[in-house]
Amino acid sequence: MGQKVNPISFRLQLHKNWDSRWFAPKRDFAKWLREDIKIRQLIEKRFESRPTISRIEIERSANLVTVTIHTAKAGVVIGRGGAGVTELKAAIEKIASLPIRINIEEVKRPELAAKLVAENIARQLERRGNFRRAMKMAAQNTMNAGAKGVRIQVAGRLNNAEMARREKIIEGSVPLHTLRADVDFHTARANAPGVGIIGVKVWIYKGERVD
Repeated sequence: MGQKVNPISFRLQLHKNWDSRWFAPKRDFAKWLREDIKIRQLIEKRFESRPTISRIEIERSANLVTVTIHTAKAGVVIGRGGAGVTELKAAIEKIASLPIRINIEEVKRPELAAKLVAENIARQLERRGNFRRAMKMAAQNTMNAGAKGVRIQVAGRLNNAEMARREKIIEGSVPLHTLRADVDFHTARANAPGVGIIGVKVWIYKGERVD
């Protein structure tokens, strides 16, 4: 059996970081973890119609929870006159046990964010798009944006086939065993009509980190 590990958690000691950053006493740990999961689910659900959220970071201090939303379309999250952020903050404060501060950071090149690429392919598959064309276009756009390599894999009943199978496309190089390599990874699920769930995995290699 192959022994696989998430490329991001594999590099946490070097140049990656946790998406939730806080320390909790034993009595509060489960409560805070539940809050983090609910906050992420709420934000993702609010913008699930179009994939714009690249990453959600949650940082806790003694009297504040800071939620940083990395998005490809900041205007969609902020809303007209900041109304979107105000509504989102009010909704999150109903979940969290501490006051909330929301930061919005714009992703300059969404083609280099594995989460956005994976969700974009998943949405195309849900609209009965051809999986090979979706994979090829996504890989080409990622390479054109400056990536050193990209690997995309889809699995399920592709093109309405009776038997599930796995297909992948690789452009450039994706050195998964090199710890210095800056590899972004994410998965997405497409609820394709008539065939069930199709899984999408995306690895994007952005070059070696020297810091």
